[in-house]
Amino acid sequence: MSDVRVIIQRDSERDERVVTTGTTAADLFAGERTIVAARVAGELKDLAYAVADGDEVEPVEISSEDGLNILRHSTAHVMAQAVQELFPEAKLGIGPPVKDGFYYDFDVEKPFHPDDLKAIEKKMQEIQKRGQKFSRRVVTDEAAREELAGEPYKLELIGLKGSASHEDGADVEVGAGELTIYDNLDPKTGETCWSDLCRGPHLPTTRFIPAFKLMRNAAAYWRGSEKNPMLQRIYGTAWPTKDELKAHLEFLAEAEKRDHRKLGSELDLFSIPEEIGSGLAVFHPRGGIIRRVMEDYSRKRHEESGYEFVYTPHATKGKLFEKSGHLDWYADGMYPPMQLDEGTDYYLKPMNCPMHNLIFDARGRSYRELPLRLFEFGTVYRYEKSGVVHGLTRARGFTQDDAHIYCTREQMADELDTTLTFVLDLLRDYGLNDFYLELSTKDPEKFVGSDEAWEEATETLRKVAEKQGLELVADPGGAAFYGPKISVQAKDAIGRTWQMSTIQLDFNLPERFDLEYTGADGTKQRPVMIHRALFGSIERFFAVLLEHYAGAFPAWLAPVQAVGIPIGDSHVEYLQEFAAEAKKKGLRVEVDASSDRMQKKIRNHQKAKVPFMIIVGDEDMAAGTVSFRYRDGSQENGIARDEAIAKIVDVVERRVQV
Repeated sequence: MSDVRVIIQRDSERDERVVTTGTTAADLFAGERTIVAARVAGELKDLAYAVADGDEVEPVEISSEDGLNILRHSTAHVMAQAVQELFPEAKLGIGPPVKDGFYYDFDVEKPFHPDDLKAIEKKMQEIQKRGQKFSRRVVTDEAAREELAGEPYKLELIGLKGSASHEDGADVEVGAGELTIYDNLDPKTGETCWSDLCRGPHLPTTRFIPAFKLMRNAAAYWRGSEKNPMLQRIYGTAWPTKDELKAHLEFLAEAEKRDHRKLGSELDLFSIPEEIGSGLAVFHPRGGIIRRVMEDYSRKRHEESGYEFVYTPHATKGKLFEKSGHLDWYADGMYPPMQLDEGTDYYLKPMNCPMHNLIFDARGRSYRELPLRLFEFGTVYRYEKSGVVHGLTRARGFTQDDAHIYCTREQMADELDTTLTFVLDLLRDYGLNDFYLELSTKDPEKFVGSDEAWEEATETLRKVAEKQGLELVADPGGAAFYGPKISVQAKDAIGRTWQMSTIQLDFNLPERFDLEYTGADGTKQRPVMIHRALFGSIERFFAVLLEHYAGAFPAWLAPVQAVGIPIGDSHVEYLQEFAAEAKKKGLRVEVDASSDRMQKKIRNHQKAKVPFMIIVGDEDMAAGTVSFRYRDGSQENGIARDEAIAKIVDVVERRVQV
């Protein structure tokens, strides 16, 4: 038996070994239970892979990103096996890993019931305990078609070999190379218990699945297209330890309590009426107050920083978006045109930048006017697919806090630096403090302009981002068609990451619109354009803050900053006088003069998450004081009226949480 030389690569350490022919990756890492696969020459392999001479082998830990994907995809196979054991008529769709879990699609006669999910999970536990082996088998296209003749969706996937999409998860089934089927084998007899078309890799056995849970089921179109059949999708989650599963479920419970759609209804902030349409929200009076305060503060900060406000219409002739290139690249995401003026196509605008270019171009511009910073709260409309619309965070109509900055090439780096600093400072004012930056670069299939311009723009953004001292993460191919961008990623109170502000550098739209300014030497020159959305959209930022604060907004944003609660009817007038004085200071104060008992009033306003409750009884009236009750139930008594108002004013002005 001949020897084989391999190199084991762990981070920066390289360990050369001589092993016998037939040695597997599992043999190399024997006894290391947390290693579930290997990476060889950049490709993920099962631990059953027999190493070859010269291989560089890197262990894959179950807790790594690749390891988690393998764990979750293997668990999806176990779920599909359990479904077909319980529902033999079920036809298999796709079962990819997704963020924090997995799903699998099935074609069944009727939707799954919650009791069905309990039965499936119980059957999965039985399969897991059997320790079935995941065994890879290479097959020809013809053999696969013969073996999977009763699985119509798998037959379709075989035809996609080499062109399967990551978007719909098909690439976990078939790749560009050979077709493989994974058999689940009985550990004692070697008998095949179940099989599935799959690229792999997988865990060695089902016993390597430590902790999982099925979450819910939903309807889903096959491969995400409304033209295809509707299937039933079961979602689940899987983790390397039971403690991690428990922590994840607790996190989900907390996230559910913070769901902006739930809080929006409970706190009477907004709704999305069916009569208006999916993804089109209306703000109620209290939500309107929060939104107005958000906008007013943003407007004030922009004015202080030299931005000029503009306004543009909601609809335009289609030729404007032909000129900008949006009809070439984004037509599918736009509402269909309206034919007006004897057949002219008009579109609801999906973005504001083309109109801002027309404002720049409305008259001659001098270098003395640059940088020119145009700002608009501009409402736009995008026809998102029904499956991705989600409350205020993914809407069809929303208002961007949109700025477009026109500057010279020489001003570009400083302007980007100033803009990014402005963005981060303003987000901090709203209570977000944990950031990292993402640099999105050119999509080689979807861009306009020269490679040289893209390289210059990308490097300029990279240097600007690095100056902030924050983590910088690459997003290859994630840029819009006209230029690279920096996006600010912010973590909320429970650790979720939200994409916030974006800053895009654009040499191309000024070219397409033939924008010019007169330089110091009298020549016509082309400006550089910076696209900047600070919140992304008002609606989405509203939702993020609502979930970040779990509805308990800091006093400066709260729709009601303080509510007066009289102990008895005789104390109402005193509180109304207090409220009138507070309103003169610009505070939002109400008095609860309802017939409810005092304790019920406190409970009601506690649920409404009002920052301050002002309680008054006989002693307070006699002394000219009030008592403060805070959200956490603590109380501060005997505060003079003017001192109490000053205290609320101070908290509001400093924008701090109480």
